[in-house]
Amino acid sequence: MANVNIAKMIDHTLLKADAKKEEILKLCGEAKQYGFKSVCINPGWVNVAAKALAGSDVEICTVIGFPLGANTPETKAFETGNAIANGATEVDMVLNIGALKAGDSDAVLADIQAVVDAAARASKKVIVKVILETCLLTDAEKELACQLCVKAGADFVKTSTGFSTGGATVADIQLMRKTVGPDLGVKASGGVRSLSDVEKMMAAGANRMGASAGIAIVTDTKVESGGY
Repeated sequence: MANVNIAKMIDHTLLKADAKKEEILKLCGEAKQYGFKSVCINPGWVNVAAKALAGSDVEICTVIGFPLGANTPETKAFETGNAIANGATEVDMVLNIGALKAGDSDAVLADIQAVVDAAARASKKVIVKVILETCLLTDAEKELACQLCVKAGADFVKTSTGFSTGGATVADIQLMRKTVGPDLGVKASGGVRSLSDVEKMMAAGANRMGASAGIAIVTDTKVESGGY
């Protein structure tokens, strides 16, 4: 029996470069079957997912500036608008990690703001999550990033792409929640592979999870190591 309450916190994720259409359609079918909050896919598959999920309550989440975050704000804004036009209802952007580590707060704020503004131009509410890539940051940098996300009007802060040197940790979720306060969302992603992992992240302050192991999580079954 699937845990429906947990399912509604999970972005059922497939971001592999070699993902095929049939895998995206399978992901969408699973999302409907298990009641996941969204599917999280690369932008090139958004229109496919939008058609497959038409009439369902599954959100369509895609990634912007993924996975490095090193695109220009103008590119990220265009990518956001294009994804929304194709059917995306949530966007997870990677912030400019290099600018953050250089202490260039103005550049990081402008980067996030470009995506938030592009999402705000949509005719419907589009959720913006900002990926910090916490494994590359000091605690002070994580705090600054969270503060800039709040200032820019983002809806969520998110730990990881799942493509760098590490994923979500309880300590990072606690720090992010403490910094953004109770009103912003906090998404744990990268290495969330079991119901136990989810429960630990929830206790630390996360209210959304990104996972490729969603089915194993909601059915509390074992999954092979690896994956998002």
